[in-house]
Amino acid sequence: MASAQKFGYVDSKFILSKMPEYNEAKQEIDALTSAWQKEIKQMRKEIESKYAELKAEEVLLTKELKEERLVEIEKKEKEVEEYQNKVFGFNGLLFLKKKELVKPVQDKVFEAVEIVAKKERLQIVFDKAGELIMIYTDPVHDYTDLVLEELGLIDENDLNKN
Repeated sequence: MASAQKFGYVDSKFILSKMPEYNEAKQEIDALTSAWQKEIKQMRKEIESKYAELKAEEVLLTKELKEERLVEIEKKEKEVEEYQNKVFGFNGLLFLKKKELVKPVQDKVFEAVEIVAKKERLQIVFDKAGELIMIYTDPVHDYTDLVLEELGLIDENDLNKN
């Protein structure tokens, strides 16, 4: 005998926004990102300055000296590119920091979703904050508040009105 599958959805973006530890992690990541961007911008300014210096002195330099300085500047450019990659590239420092700070918070949400799903006997739980597009959702299937409650983050004023 076939029985209908029960499903529901949550809004993980909304849930995360209610979690102080997520907001703290986000602030720390934003601050680090800003500092790294500023540092890279400064490095690029120094390179531009070296190019301007070279341009100004170009007529006074021998061909060898000019090439030597160009090689030096290009080496600096390569170092900046490598540093930028080290920070913002795939598996870079930013990625690792996000993983370190945000993943434990996300894991907490997923555990709460799993608990709610088991309590409510849901076979499928969608995340309406994700890539999945839901054209229509009946609020009766919205389990966001139950997940917030499971995380101890429920605020009576925030309860979705069904």
